[in-house]
Amino acid sequence: MPGTPDGRTGPDGRTGLDRRAVLLGAAGVLLGAAGCSGGGGSASPTAASSTSRAPSTVPTATGSTPSALPHTTLWQPSRADIDPQVKLRAAQLIEALGAWPPGGGGQAKASARATAQGVPGSLAGQAGPLLPDADSAALQVVFAQYGGILTDSASVLVVCDQWTRDGNGPVHAGGTTVDVRLSAASPRWKVTALHPADPGPPAATLPDEAHRVLADRAIQLPPAAHADVLSGNVHVSALKGMLTLAGTYRIDISVVRSGHPIDVFGTDRPSDHPKGRAFDVWRINGRAVVDPGTPRSLIEGFMRAAAAAGSYNVGGPIQLSGGATVNQFFSDNTHHDHVHVGFDT
Repeated sequence: MPGTPDGRTGPDGRTGLDRRAVLLGAAGVLLGAAGCSGGGGSASPTAASSTSRAPSTVPTATGSTPSALPHTTLWQPSRADIDPQVKLRAAQLIEALGAWPPGGGGQAKASARATAQGVPGSLAGQAGPLLPDADSAALQVVFAQYGGILTDSASVLVVCDQWTRDGNGPVHAGGTTVDVRLSAASPRWKVTALHPADPGPPAATLPDEAHRVLADRAIQLPPAAHADVLSGNVHVSALKGMLTLAGTYRIDISVVRSGHPIDVFGTDRPSDHPKGRAFDVWRINGRAVVDPGTPRSLIEGFMRAAAAAGSYNVGGPIQLSGGATVNQFFSDNTHHDHVHVGFDT
């Protein structure tokens, strides 16, 4: 379902917030500086998102500095999610921690916001990049994706954009991805830990494929994934896979390397994500994978295109037959909301 023009959030997780209008000016600054398996809603550009470095000033379309933080909306899960309330629980905490009115900065006030959400205030100490030193902040959850979902525990990867401001100064764009861990409880799931993305600093030099990914308007990268590419820690095979798929599809990537569980959730098997050999796609040609209105033929075609692009491990909401190897395609509850594309060479 497409985002609504008044900025409300649709049931497929897309928002009507015109992020391109707010962020486009930052793209030139950044580009110029330039439990998924580990084996076994038109898209609006987000390549302007900040990295782990000091965020960029966000100009308006006319080049002037905006006078206020951008309008944001509360994220809502899809009606088709495996357990919508688990995702909602995680997203609401991130929204509470990462946004505050003037004078609301600092860990003490973040702890109070966490407590108001019914979680231990001490979790604010794990929020890391969600709590930059700023007088005020706005946060938009872009997507909440499962990193893993079991009967008694879950990992929800909350992908977000964030804008901060000091006093009457300029607005700065940033954002991150947080792996929110939860355990089953009544009347609602309990948040037990936060693991924010840690992409690392930008590399001094990058392969040509990394520059091409960062410049490709058919590839939309949220802040942490953008910083992953800039860090130089994304394997060339994954970068080539993105570029190949972008030749046919517009892809919104949710997670690349950081902000993802180190091991395949619920196992001790290393995930391909932290190794920089995998990426997840939550929206294809502007259609959310989790949206029941998205044609199954689009998702199946994309999954087969990912395999043809060299992925040895393609997961999604559809169990496909065929493939170069017996286990090239897989499907489970974790992957009902995105397509996992992994590489082993």
